[in-house]
Amino acid sequence: MSDACGCGHDQPADGDEVEHEPERLWQVAELRAAALAGVLLLAGYVVGWTHGSRPVELVMVSTALAVGAWTFVPSTLRRLVRGRIGVGTLMTIAAVGAVILGEVGEAATLAFLFSISEGLEEYALARTRRGLRALLSLVPAQATIIRDGAEIVVTPTELRVGDQMLVKPGERIATDGIIGEGRSAIDVSAITGESVPIEAGPGDEVFAGSINGAGVLSIEVTTTAEDNSLARIVRIVEAEQARRGASQRLADRIAQPLVPAIMIAAAMIAAVGSVFGDPALWSERALVVLVAASPCALAISVPVTVVAAIGAASRLGVLVKGGAALEALGAIRGVALDKTGTLTANQPTVIEIATTNGATRDQILDAAAALEARSEHPLAQAVLAAADQVTPADDVQAVPGAGLIGHRDGHTIRLGRPGWINAGSLAAQVDRMQQAGATAMLVEDNETLIGAIAVRDELRPEARDVIEALRRDGYQVAMLTGDNHATAAALATQAGIDVVYAELRPEDKAALITQLRTQHPTAMVGDGVNDAPALATADLGIAMGAMGTDVAIETADVALMGEDLRHLTHAFSHARRARRIMWQNIGLSLALISALIPLALFGVLGLAAVVLVHELAEVIVIANGVRAGRAPVRLTSADGP
Repeated sequence: MSDACGCGHDQPADGDEVEHEPERLWQVAELRAAALAGVLLLAGYVVGWTHGSRPVELVMVSTALAVGAWTFVPSTLRRLVRGRIGVGTLMTIAAVGAVILGEVGEAATLAFLFSISEGLEEYALARTRRGLRALLSLVPAQATIIRDGAEIVVTPTELRVGDQMLVKPGERIATDGIIGEGRSAIDVSAITGESVPIEAGPGDEVFAGSINGAGVLSIEVTTTAEDNSLARIVRIVEAEQARRGASQRLADRIAQPLVPAIMIAAAMIAAVGSVFGDPALWSERALVVLVAASPCALAISVPVTVVAAIGAASRLGVLVKGGAALEALGAIRGVALDKTGTLTANQPTVIEIATTNGATRDQILDAAAALEARSEHPLAQAVLAAADQVTPADDVQAVPGAGLIGHRDGHTIRLGRPGWINAGSLAAQVDRMQQAGATAMLVEDNETLIGAIAVRDELRPEARDVIEALRRDGYQVAMLTGDNHATAAALATQAGIDVVYAELRPEDKAALITQLRTQHPTAMVGDGVNDAPALATADLGIAMGAMGTDVAIETADVALMGEDLRHLTHAFSHARRARRIMWQNIGLSLALISALIPLALFGVLGLAAVVLVHELAEVIVIANGVRAGRAPVRLTSADGP
């Protein structure tokens, strides 16, 4: 809530190292200062009330003022030099005016409360910066390349465009490139959001951070480590976080025109009054007007509402990262959802089995499970979960980019993609499976086709109800995914989503979010690293916490800590209510200022009366703000689909 930015400190310049970032609340310097200021302020009042020692009380209260003011006055002055003003500016002016008029306790109280909000802001920013480090950990520490006919190991930063990179089974790919030799199943979920590994061979593009499957790949490097997919994601996130950090808070937007108006008014009161009347009298009245115009209730009511609302949301399982996120959550009108892990459970399952040549469903599952028994492939887990009993085959071999082959009871069994195994009489059914967004696998026994298995990452059971609720509440809903158009369209139809964008890379998602934001305030809901740029680009990023990676949670403004999408609708409803309470408090605060200024100007109210009214108003707005802490409705089993 500080001047024209999200925090009370200057943002580090590009390339600056952020050292000693706080990981716990007590490590935040502003919060330690606020705690000390609070203790000193309380101690000063206790000494004054119990012993009547005014000098000791004044020393303690003055020290509390200095400690609290340290958290925002220096940054306020630096921003004033750059011509930027906000609530911090008005708070500083009010504190100075109160001190001049002898109300040091009032000034110390304002400084104490404002320093708390500054500390919470710094803590949220530090958490976001730490999240970027999790993204960079996807790059392996070393890569194997072939130079001058020999294999050598280098760090990713030593890779050059044109190098031939050798990637063995299970290894992460160090940078972007094009496959020259070999075939394999590539896990690209961190980059494109594909729910299952994709088959890749010569001529196919692969991305940094992807995990190689069972085949050995020779990859021609096409980008350096500084410009690969992950590096681009980092740059997008950093740029969008800087944009968001420079945006003004709700209270700052109100304070920006208010501050100069009050300063000009006070100066004119002192000047005009001195010309036509007693200079001392009108100078004092000008200072009283400054105190009357101090945003005491405004500065207190918004943080109280935010803290109460965020606490209530956390009891629901929704983590909201600060006041700016809460304000944005309440103002959102468009929702873009990632598919894999967000609308779907990211757990592929067998959805259909087609039979031929007299085979039964159980025979097909038994043969497929025999080959998949020792496989770690996500599709293997789906097949094994569907099979009743598994008798593993012998001599199972993986054919990169094709499937599996093995032997059992004198039979040769094959399981693989259409093309490697001829679909024959099942061609039409296989095509229908693929059009429905499923991965089709054919099963062959002794060179005889016996069936096909369709595996798909299914929609979350509550997803359709959530989409209907969002649309009923007036939200515009769209789906963004890295999956192919057929899979995306099939899932979108099931979910009731009309607007679908498919085959998107992370930068494509970010670009689309930028377009959507021009139509209405837009939230992006995602769960993976591939969603990080879109989460950062959106007006509000919402991460599926239980499924999400660290970087998604840290990049997002809001994290749904459970796997139930219904938390999303409750979070929106709760934030809208909190925002209404926030506006009520702001309206009351501005009405109070509007009433006190003329009363102070004409001498109807003196300094003591003005301070008393401010204190009463603070009690009222705090009580109203606490209403935002009413816990949202908790999900129960009765809420289930």
